[in-house]
Amino acid sequence: MGAVREGRVRTRVASAVDRGVPVVVRRLVAHEFRALHSLGLWTVRRRHRLPEGARPFPYTEPQTGTMWVFFFVSVLETVVLALVIPWPLVHQILLVTGVYGVLFVIALHASCVTRPHLVERDGSLRLRYGALFDLRVPATVIASVRVERCYSGSGIVRVGEDGSLDLVVAGQTTVVVELTEGVEYVRPLGRRGTARTLRFHADDPRAMVAALMESAAPLTPERTAPTSPPGPPA
Repeated sequence: MGAVREGRVRTRVASAVDRGVPVVVRRLVAHEFRALHSLGLWTVRRRHRLPEGARPFPYTEPQTGTMWVFFFVSVLETVVLALVIPWPLVHQILLVTGVYGVLFVIALHASCVTRPHLVERDGSLRLRYGALFDLRVPATVIASVRVERCYSGSGIVRVGEDGSLDLVVAGQTTVVVELTEGVEYVRPLGRRGTARTLRFHADDPRAMVAALMESAAPLTPERTAPTSPPGPPA
């Protein structure tokens, strides 16, 4: 009875949180907790949920330098403000905010390092960007894959009017995956959409394309060409 009552209480609390806290706020808090967890994994040189037989493909190379610049700028800003602000309360608030900002920059980079893209044993694809984005693509809906470098501008997740989704790292993507049908994705702040073309970055795009082609199930006629319309009744 105690376990049942505890379960009901948790359900009620979760429902109250869902009703009272906006989706954007809940997702931001969840992202921060995942990033901090990734920082712990990075410290002990582990990766997040790497299934047996899955091949990881990192994507952080183009942004690593930028992340370290942000880190040193944040540290410098925190130190300077700590030295020039004379009011104790304001000094403490800015110090705490600055230290947390520095920690968050490191945690964001750690989340990207510990959550690489994956090509799983069955040929399915898992696209990730740190703790902010996670999309699973079954092998059965992958029609084609190729190396293609594109420059997409700023932003992490970009959605095209043609049903494409770009997962951008440092303004670029290097792999294109065409699908036989749309897959649903969730953007970092909770908005949903469907995409039939995926563009994303991998540090070694040729190796990732090769892994997808090796792991994918053989294409069937139904996956390579549209089904012919039925003929007239005999």
